[in-house]
Amino acid sequence: MAEMLERTQMLMGTFVTIALPQESSKELQKSFEILRSVERSLSSYDPKADIYRLNHEREASISAYSHEAFVLSQRYYQESDGYFDITIGSITKELYRFGEDERSVSRDELQTAKVGFKGLHFNTKRASLDSGVTIDLGGMGKGFGVDKVAVYLKEQNIIEGRIALSGDIRCLDICKMAIQNPFGEGEVATFTTKEANTAISTSGNYRRYIKDRSQNHLIDPKRKHAQQVFASITLVSHGANSDIDAYATAASVMPLEKAISFLDGLGVGYVLITNAGEQYINDEMDTFVDSLRFTKRMHFECETE
Repeated sequence: MAEMLERTQMLMGTFVTIALPQESSKELQKSFEILRSVERSLSSYDPKADIYRLNHEREASISAYSHEAFVLSQRYYQESDGYFDITIGSITKELYRFGEDERSVSRDELQTAKVGFKGLHFNTKRASLDSGVTIDLGGMGKGFGVDKVAVYLKEQNIIEGRIALSGDIRCLDICKMAIQNPFGEGEVATFTTKEANTAISTSGNYRRYIKDRSQNHLIDPKRKHAQQVFASITLVSHGANSDIDAYATAASVMPLEKAISFLDGLGVGYVLITNAGEQYINDEMDTFVDSLRFTKRMHFECETE
């Protein structure tokens, strides 16, 4: 691949890196503008954003981006049997306060938190929340942003490059990828995508937690408890990044057998690494990638309550 024009900015709560052909400086700038627009809708930190206003005012006007994110989230909720639930913000935002004034949370606080998608009401113009309900789109928002940039670049006939929002990545052409070691430094595996326009999403409990991984940001909305099964989940597909971002989030908080059954029904490739260091790789990975290699033996400490 020829040398690319690459820029990194802080957006949507993470480092965003976009690499495009050298002659695509205008399109590169526009790509970041699109992500800023998505952030202005979906952010729970920006006082001007739809989701922030909705969480604080309980009713708010919403943009087309927010409406689309709600429609998608409703589908993910149904497909995942309720394991993907954006009303988990009542725990992640109001109790743990991930990304802000983080704190430990008691069992009593967790069990009394109000979680349930039926607490969100919306149409194309407005949304409202039942008392005690808070929205957190962190489980699909980065993938959603990747999709919006990818659609724009396709319209511009740009077929080389990469869009990366933390663990949510779109390879516009063939690219070599690595899976971060969830138990330490460096990579645990590498692979090369087989086809252009491949979506990749990695979710893990090593990315954000309070004190130790027993209080990580991946909360099971049914049990109202941080998940303790998976250290890392990587999904690969030729579909939307928002889809696999949400599916990785949902699978991350499921019991092991249910997660495998759920993912096997989606037609995506996966690499699952449990907190015990076990690896699960499905046959569909061969559809999407070449040369999947684990680069080192994992060293890990299993943290439990």
